[in-house]
Amino acid sequence: MIDMLIQRYDRQLLIYLGVLTVMGTVMLYSASWYESFASSNGRTDMLYLQGHLKRMLVGVFFLFGFLILDYRRLKEIAPYLVIGAIILLIATKAYYLAKGFGWYKPARWLFVGPFTLQTSDFARMAIIVFMAYYIDKKRDQLKDFQMGLLPALSVLAVTMGLIVIQPDYSTALMIGAIGVLILFIGGAKISQLSLAGAGALLVGIPVLLSREYRRQRIFSFFGIGDNPEVGYQAGQSLISLGNGGIFGVGLGNSIEKNHFLPTPHTDFIFAIIGEELGFILGTVPVLTLFLLIFFRGLKVAKECTDPFGVFLAVGISFNFILYAFVNAAVVTGIFPVTGLPMPMVSYGGSGMVINMALIGILLNVSQARRSVGGNRGWSPSLYG
Repeated sequence: MIDMLIQRYDRQLLIYLGVLTVMGTVMLYSASWYESFASSNGRTDMLYLQGHLKRMLVGVFFLFGFLILDYRRLKEIAPYLVIGAIILLIATKAYYLAKGFGWYKPARWLFVGPFTLQTSDFARMAIIVFMAYYIDKKRDQLKDFQMGLLPALSVLAVTMGLIVIQPDYSTALMIGAIGVLILFIGGAKISQLSLAGAGALLVGIPVLLSREYRRQRIFSFFGIGDNPEVGYQAGQSLISLGNGGIFGVGLGNSIEKNHFLPTPHTDFIFAIIGEELGFILGTVPVLTLFLLIFFRGLKVAKECTDPFGVFLAVGISFNFILYAFVNAAVVTGIFPVTGLPMPMVSYGGSGMVINMALIGILLNVSQARRSVGGNRGWSPSLYG
């Protein structure tokens, strides 16, 4: 059984992931060694690299676990996954409130013994699985707003709302975008999705502008306001990319990572890649790898013979490409600062594990043809 699975998974997808992971690990060490040396009082320059490798090891375990486990088993637990995600989001906020941190203090991590879970990452995976399950189950009713689309949008809205109050507006927005894309691919009417989107904007824009730091970020992006600290990170990111130019200043030779650019190993690691490796050897290859993963994911969806697998593959593929390109857009000044990481490259625990698990599911879906033989594959058009 395992031999059969190993023989049929999408090897190109795994190769692209491997290259991206290796490149990301090298650049994470390069971007973080100075900060590690400073924060450890000169004891080690590998503080962040060690943490990254430990999390990657856990992620690889989950990747191969989901590669071996038949993805169709997820259909049985999809409702429980999303319920569990909602409970975890509530528990996270309640934990911080109980500790006396106040309503507006960041409440994004849940501590389980020695482990730390960013519950919005688990919610992202749960939403992708649940939306795939829901559309597969209700695809004949999806064009009916009240009986088909509304329940799915309600689950999405509750999840997003709980993430917004953490507060983590940008992650909530990304999860909403991924959920809506899966619904659209599944056959939901674009007119109904547009109406729901307009309603979400009526609520979302005032919520976005209700917090001072978010408001200042938006104003700074449009050149409004007189607080230079708000736009400092974005400005230093552009300086970093400008230093790198076409060919870069050389691996390890970044100036901006030396406490000029804040968090160079997390949200703005793409700027360090551009500075050290340049446009040709750094930023373009990284974005190309994300595009290759995205297109392999769409190929997996196209060749899959199971609607549930199709929606899973689509959701996972869009998850990677959206996060990567939004991160790159922030670093290059196209979008306001959001705080979203670059998958498989930025330093982070829960995100790394969840992304590895999602790739494992995608690899498992790539083997779906084994169950239906010569079927030419499922297409959304077959279901209207």
